[in-house]
Amino acid sequence: MAARRSALAVDFVSPLPPVRSGIADYSVDLLEELAPLCDLRLVRLPGQEVASEVLDRYEVIDAGGVDPARRLPFYQMGNNVYHEGVRRLALESPGVVTVHDLRLHHLLVESTLASGDLDSYVSGLGDEHGWEGAAAALSIRWGGHGRARLFEMPAHRSLLLRQRGLLIHSNWGLRFLEEELGQERELGLRAEGRLPPMRRVPMPMPAPALPEPEQAAIFRRRAGVPRSAVLIGSFGFQTPIKRTDVLLRILAEPGMEQVYALIVGDVAQELDLGALARELGVQDRVTMTGFLEPAAFPTAISACDLCLNLRYPSAGETSASLLRILALGRAAVVSDYAQFVELPDDIVIKAPLKDDPGAEAGALAGLLRDLLAAPDRLAGMGAAARAFIEREHQPASAARAVFEALDEWSRLPAAKPPAPRPPRPPAPTSLTWGWLPGRIDVEGCDPPWPDGERRSIELVVANTGFATWLSGRNQDGGVVLEPQLWSGGRDLFRGRPWIPLPRDLPPGDACRIPLKIRRPIGRARLRFEPHLFGGGSMTLCGAVALDREL
Repeated sequence: MAARRSALAVDFVSPLPPVRSGIADYSVDLLEELAPLCDLRLVRLPGQEVASEVLDRYEVIDAGGVDPARRLPFYQMGNNVYHEGVRRLALESPGVVTVHDLRLHHLLVESTLASGDLDSYVSGLGDEHGWEGAAAALSIRWGGHGRARLFEMPAHRSLLLRQRGLLIHSNWGLRFLEEELGQERELGLRAEGRLPPMRRVPMPMPAPALPEPEQAAIFRRRAGVPRSAVLIGSFGFQTPIKRTDVLLRILAEPGMEQVYALIVGDVAQELDLGALARELGVQDRVTMTGFLEPAAFPTAISACDLCLNLRYPSAGETSASLLRILALGRAAVVSDYAQFVELPDDIVIKAPLKDDPGAEAGALAGLLRDLLAAPDRLAGMGAAARAFIEREHQPASAARAVFEALDEWSRLPAAKPPAPRPPRPPAPTSLTWGWLPGRIDVEGCDPPWPDGERRSIELVVANTGFATWLSGRNQDGGVVLEPQLWSGGRDLFRGRPWIPLPRDLPPGDACRIPLKIRRPIGRARLRFEPHLFGGGSMTLCGAVALDREL
């Protein structure tokens, strides 16, 4: 064990046991190896208990004792309600953040909408994503719920851009943050022009002693699983993005009559897996345990022949439950998507995503039939999975990588807060808006106008709509006027250049365009029709052309 290094003083901020959080469990695994490397204190979050075994082993202080001038705050950031205290401290006292969930929109929802506070949600999402965020948040008022906003607006910039450094557990996640946060620099919202340094570090995962086969056999008997049956397990908090419904649908596929399902973990309120199992006629082959104490996980996982860990869409998290499955020598099925693509093909089966859950279940059942019929191959995948965890996720190596980043970044100053996003939408223009009412008048055409006389006239172009008409010199979206002078069945202006609007014309404004025109002999008609540069006639968008007999 490495000698204690008191030069680096760290305040570790995270939910801790007994909080039912995967990040609390992760913290225990990391702290055991990190503590000998530095002067470490743990921070008790407001309103959260700390287990006696943690209090006995580490120095624990209240959140008010965090002192970023003397000690480096080290935050573990997830997207559930247990991390609201982490978020507040990290905003007040920036340090280094392990970004467990790349999208923090769910946390914003938990801290605002969950208590009925729509106004704070609108302002919060506006702070993170400007007028687009505020507009998307307002749709809640009219029943506009959905996943797109949650996963496409990560709501993390105000927190992450202030930190001294960011740690991420996958290369995919590292690229995601580099791209997302890099947009701030492109938009000119970073005062000093730099992003916090980012680094990929492995998630620590011990490879525990394997349970005795008899323990797993007893667990299967208690779950009502026949000795000859195949048991597929799903572990962790069951939410719609975990796609547990696909597991139940697999059981209903032809040729899967001897496959059973074990579902371990609390189930989100919006899911009724029991009703779906009954609808599919597979309820006799499904065991749901609810929350299971962590000490019971190894036996439950070892009782399974294969585990399911699908996820779509993803908040970018590295799944601790998946790594725990692999550490216990069980192969897993994952979605062929995002961070899961990085996993070796010899330890996981990568299931293609399908829009229809039934189609996804059918495709996955086809992959599983051959695998489940080859127990030697399945056992080989399990052995390779355990070896992968021992090689890539050893807690001591993970802690060393974390320590090296903390030690390096402890000498960096905290970044300045990012500039606020523009709070209001840009004014709509003729490039972006579809309804462009307006009119064109002419002065100087009053009779009598003798044949052949040349006059100076003025076109008066008025914008009566909501969007700015862009100058015809702006190219795409600019307004130009097509001149026509009809006499004797011919357009005498045919081939002449169209007349660009000389300047941008805001709503309610008008401009004058001077012209010189010679009146034809006989009956004549003057017409000016507005067009969008790169588009069609604006008469289709509410504008009125000038059409006058001379």
